[in-house]
Amino acid sequence: MSERPSTPAIFALTSLALLGFAANSLLCRLALGDGAIDPASFTTVRLVAGALALVLIVSLRGGDSSAGRGSWLSASMLFLYAAAFSFAYVSLSTGTGALILFGAVQVTMLVAALAAGERPRAVEWLGLAAALGGLVYLVSPGLAAPSPVGSALMAASGFAWGIYSLRGRGAGDAIRVTRDNFVRSVPMVLVVSAFALNQADLSPRGVLLAAISGALTSGAGYAIWYTALPWMTATRAATVQLSVPILAAVAGVIVLGESVSWRLAVSAVLILGGVGLSLSRK
Repeated sequence: MSERPSTPAIFALTSLALLGFAANSLLCRLALGDGAIDPASFTTVRLVAGALALVLIVSLRGGDSSAGRGSWLSASMLFLYAAAFSFAYVSLSTGTGALILFGAVQVTMLVAALAAGERPRAVEWLGLAAALGGLVYLVSPGLAAPSPVGSALMAASGFAWGIYSLRGRGAGDAIRVTRDNFVRSVPMVLVVSAFALNQADLSPRGVLLAAISGALTSGAGYAIWYTALPWMTATRAATVQLSVPILAAVAGVIVLGESVSWRLAVSAVLILGGVGLSLSRK
């Protein structure tokens, strides 16, 4: 492992990555909300743009080519996350989607911590129960409940992102590993686009938003995230992502004029508070 960055540097890298995560939710809703692009094409442009940007960055950067490599499993998780993310946001608001996504991420990473031998205290179990209760309440039937299909897709996206994050903690050279994972994901997403070709609906604005999401907030953002991850525990990595749903919801209200329902507000308090309680152990 390389020399540990300073604490302010880790904080800055983590903050940039989290802003990128929230921006991805906003960009996806901007593109899909008014039909500027279909979800399959958005995913394809996003991953291809990310791969091209990272290939360019690595080629300009040079350095030791053996410092780190991606894997097909990580690339599969990246693809599953991105594809389910896009199709879910067809029917979910920015804040609701981000809340389900990162609620699922927290559950995934907490379960991984348990499997690794961590034994929560009673207060941590209470927090986990509150978080799960908030997720159940958010997606339970009712007039204000989000789309069941969209919710299930976003939960699957969160599971995949949780696995991808866990695998990134010991990945090596963050930029090279992220490049490899993006490049490996391209054939997977092209297959999806081929099957959905008859439903393709692209506009210049939609392609531009997807390309920005791929090259900047995904490609560069995930490389930054992988740079910070080795210096965080699994539970710390899960904790810091709790800010993303709030950032995404605020962006959705300001940029897209989305409303915040009581169900979303109550669920946010339960999920974020519960997971924060579960991860409160020093």
